[in-house]
Amino acid sequence: MLEHFRGFITKALIAPVARVLLRLGLTPDAITLIGTVLTCAAALYWAPRGHLITALVVVTVFALFDLLDGTMARLSGRTSDFGAFLDSTLDRIADAVVFGSVLLYFAGPGDMVLGQATALWCLVTGATTSYARARAESVGYTARVGLMERADRLVLLGVFALAAEIADEPAVLAYGLGLLGALSTVTVVQRILTVRNQALARARAAEAG
Repeated sequence: MLEHFRGFITKALIAPVARVLLRLGLTPDAITLIGTVLTCAAALYWAPRGHLITALVVVTVFALFDLLDGTMARLSGRTSDFGAFLDSTLDRIADAVVFGSVLLYFAGPGDMVLGQATALWCLVTGATTSYARARAESVGYTARVGLMERADRLVLLGVFALAAEIADEPAVLAYGLGLLGALSTVTVVQRILTVRNQALARARAAEAG
């Protein structure tokens, strides 16, 4: 859903920062790696201790590195298959760590089995959503559809974490994660059905040919 705003955000906010970083001699791959390390460190340090707002703010800032590296690559003409592979791979690690840190929160100060279950649900469906798209593209199909892209998942997680902190009630985050897990599950099903339709169309075309 938030992909519609990506162009505006990149042009207004990300591109100027990307130009500065390029002038400083940083490479897109370096920014990818730095952003992943800092995102994981922030999530694992603050979220399990119950500092959800701090974790939210810091992770959001570092998550912008995901836009920076691609913009830097385009501005510098350094786009490459390896860069795209590295970015996608490290994104999966960061996503897993973020939701894993929320699970640790519910195993600690949040103290709620429901929260542990919904956090795990989000971790699994988030990884599956990304895998479905990558696997579809590897066999010649497209699966860039669905309600929950990566940015959508992170934004909703932030909204639910903020609401839980304001209400001083971990259950708000637990139920929010349940909703996020359900929407992510719908996205997985959407991608499966999309690829199935493409496969059937390809089979019919082959028979007709």
